[in-house]
Amino acid sequence: MAYLVNNGEEFAKEAVAGFAAAYENYVQPVHGGVVRATTSPEKEVSIVVGGGSGHYPAFMGWVGPGMAHGAVCGNIFSSPSASQAKSVCQSATNGGGTLILFGNYAGDVLHFGNAAQQLTAEGDDVRIFPITDDIASGTADKHLERRGIAGDLFVVKMAGAAAAQGRSLDEVEAVARRTNDRIRTLGVAFTGCTFPGAKEPLFEVEPGTFGLGLGIHGEKGISSHAMMSADEIAKLLTDAILAEEPPRDSTYQGRVAVLVNGLGATKYEEMFVFYRAVKKLLEDHGLTIVAPVVDEQVTSLDMAGLSVTLCFLDEELEQLWLAPADTPAFRVGNIGQKTEKRQVKDTSEQATIEPGSKESTAQAKIVAAVLDAFEKRARAAEAELGKMDAVAGDGDHGQGMVLGTTAAATAARTCVAAGAGLRTTLAHAAAAWSEGAGGTAGALWGGALAKAASLLSDTETADKAAIIAAAVAGARSFSAMGDAKVGDKTIVDAAEPFADVLATENPENLAMSWQNATQKATESAAKTAAFAAAKGRAHNHGTDSIGTPDPGATSFAMMMGEVTVFL
Repeated sequence: MAYLVNNGEEFAKEAVAGFAAAYENYVQPVHGGVVRATTSPEKEVSIVVGGGSGHYPAFMGWVGPGMAHGAVCGNIFSSPSASQAKSVCQSATNGGGTLILFGNYAGDVLHFGNAAQQLTAEGDDVRIFPITDDIASGTADKHLERRGIAGDLFVVKMAGAAAAQGRSLDEVEAVARRTNDRIRTLGVAFTGCTFPGAKEPLFEVEPGTFGLGLGIHGEKGISSHAMMSADEIAKLLTDAILAEEPPRDSTYQGRVAVLVNGLGATKYEEMFVFYRAVKKLLEDHGLTIVAPVVDEQVTSLDMAGLSVTLCFLDEELEQLWLAPADTPAFRVGNIGQKTEKRQVKDTSEQATIEPGSKESTAQAKIVAAVLDAFEKRARAAEAELGKMDAVAGDGDHGQGMVLGTTAAATAARTCVAAGAGLRTTLAHAAAAWSEGAGGTAGALWGGALAKAASLLSDTETADKAAIIAAAVAGARSFSAMGDAKVGDKTIVDAAEPFADVLATENPENLAMSWQNATQKATESAAKTAAFAAAKGRAHNHGTDSIGTPDPGATSFAMMMGEVTVFL
């Protein structure tokens, strides 16, 4: 657990600020993360990396010449918001286009994809690429659907080296794709990890066992095994990875880069013992090891455990792997003299708050009160939702709901104080929820509030029919944004039944209609305990989630239950 904590909700922000202060020769802080402290050649492709905090050195530790130009830093284990990603990309750009690299998680795909779309619409060529190296999270024939873990290092290193050589955005993207195709990772966990400020770990590993196929966001292993010796665990992981070794031919001739990655609480001496066994296994398999790394590169807070990554090298990838790089956490060769200090502008978005009509501002005050109630309910349920999520996920749903509702409620109060109308207040709350929470839930709730806001007005009073239409549209947006359907064990399992009932109820008795819809959402959320997840991180754990309701569906029903008293 973390001992040096002021406020768990501010831990990630304070860590980024401290990192930037400690490595000011390498990085400087901007809204949403950090960028290089020094300039890069004009028209050089910019590499931006990012994801949730709690994985240091990933991702901000890789910012520097030869690797990334910027890092977007979300909350603990939660993807950054689209506005944060957009800000870092704008500050990191050199005019040659930007490639955003991140692990393949739903929240990251949503937020980084949104940021890329916005920047592309504004004239920048910005692309995203999700990394998919974890063999425990999917079958070999669906390699590109797997999650990204320690293999992130290789993709960022190769792409950064290609960018430093002056290659085009198309060429750099191609390098990232080829590297991703050539990396495979598998890891083990000996303990769970604990959120800063929390008293209990997200999950526990039974004494005398280890979890195979861990996730770096506090997800427990895919399966549990009796403890083995270091050599036996090395063989278990290495054999599983080598089962996906590509055929040896004129391009791949049995040369591999190796990363033995510590997850946060495993001693280096243990990793050296482990690597000794890995090296022998690989050499016995006829492989030649190129520039191995035994280090902490993609951690999971204080989790005890490690992972092995192999990158099956061709001639070009080997050259890129050995190319110079100089960052706070990863160095290769001699990068040469650094250039002058980079000048960046404040790219944080300051939206204007326009006043609304007297009638609309009155309704905006009710929205602010509802969001205050959301925050109180989320805080009361934080531990419950976290435990529910930890059964087959990463355990951060409770914290994410607290961060999102707190940010939204704060934004709404600011709007009300400025005399904003209903539409503006909801729109600002939507953006704040997305930014404050990050992650998949942040993107979904922010999008839902934004959808509802788009159907309302700052000048005209919203009648009961308009309120129902906005609420139904917001609830239905979860399905479209998350590409999920009823039965997948997601928030959609509560949101769609809620919308179905509300859309058919009598709008003149709004309070009763809302209560009936909420009751249906609550019942539907409870029923998710009976089936396994088909979407999200929980689907990697097979039937583990059976017996536990989906936390997203549960929290949706909770929030809707807070609205009735205001109608």
